[in-house]
Amino acid sequence: MHRRVFLTSLLGASAAAAGLSGCAKGDASADTRAAATKPLADKVPAGTSLKIASYQNAQQLQFRLAKLPALPFAVSDWVNLGAGPDIINAFRAKSLDLANNAGIPPIQAHYQGFDAKIVAIDITRKPNYVFATKPGSDIRSVQDFKGRKLAFSQGQAQGVVLLRALKKAGLKYDEVELVPLTSNQFLTALQSGQVDVAPLGNSQAPAYLKQYGAKGARTVATDVVDLLNLLWAPQSVLADPAKAAAVAAYIPQWAKGQVWQYEHPDVWNEEFYVRTQNLTPGQAKSISALANKPLFPPRWDEAIAWEQETADLLAEGGFVKKFDVSSLFDHRFEPLAARAVPAEYRK
Repeated sequence: MHRRVFLTSLLGASAAAAGLSGCAKGDASADTRAAATKPLADKVPAGTSLKIASYQNAQQLQFRLAKLPALPFAVSDWVNLGAGPDIINAFRAKSLDLANNAGIPPIQAHYQGFDAKIVAIDITRKPNYVFATKPGSDIRSVQDFKGRKLAFSQGQAQGVVLLRALKKAGLKYDEVELVPLTSNQFLTALQSGQVDVAPLGNSQAPAYLKQYGAKGARTVATDVVDLLNLLWAPQSVLADPAKAAAVAAYIPQWAKGQVWQYEHPDVWNEEFYVRTQNLTPGQAKSISALANKPLFPPRWDEAIAWEQETADLLAEGGFVKKFDVSSLFDHRFEPLAARAVPAEYRK
């Protein structure tokens, strides 16, 4: 299996070259790194603004429906991005200050040489993805993936879920064909038969099966989870005292918004899945039934251990160089999410 092809295909030749050192540099001068260790300001200075990712405009809808207090800073742009590679590119271009992703994009950014830090953690205990097969497939289990073409995104949660599923099933990387794609290409690749299997989010699978189930497409469910739902930001943002204070003020709202969504599935189903995603009420209900209860750990020990396992798994496959992931976490923000929510939502 030609693993190095993935780096060029997914990252571009220049990004791959930058990542060969395995050491994140990006915009992190010594002064920047020192500034990012200073205590957080108690108040957000007037005139502060952040550019925040909000995939499919879900974040601002959540805040509006939850009737949360106004943020103590301006959101100069809600950026409609969600995929890890797109987030990293936006960070590099300085068109984004804060994003919500899974655990793998910060590892990928580090490998590319871009310095960013995790500032908030939500633990997910139930699977967010299922493996969908192309129409007419005879695949019914992960063991059946042997010898098949599998959609693989190295820099996204879907990629690590696939690698963990293969490892659990006892399949080696050279026993399958990993086809380098980004997640927004998965559906087209399935429909065209370019791949045999692709991991789809729980919110995507019902619509796919509705269209192609009668033609022999199916899903393969596993108990493999992607443990981390997180907020992260470029180190240059966190080294700016005003922006760091704004990030600290945003984290409690982010946590409260997720709790509200979990506690009000009927409202969210109608306002988001039905009205903005064009799903049926039944499809929306099936998605919300799979939702993870938000869990915000006061300490990040489990999250760091999981992130290290993920990085090691990628290193074993030759996708990144081995490194200590503790450098990815900014502990100044560690307790903020947990403090903002009731005890039952603290890990």
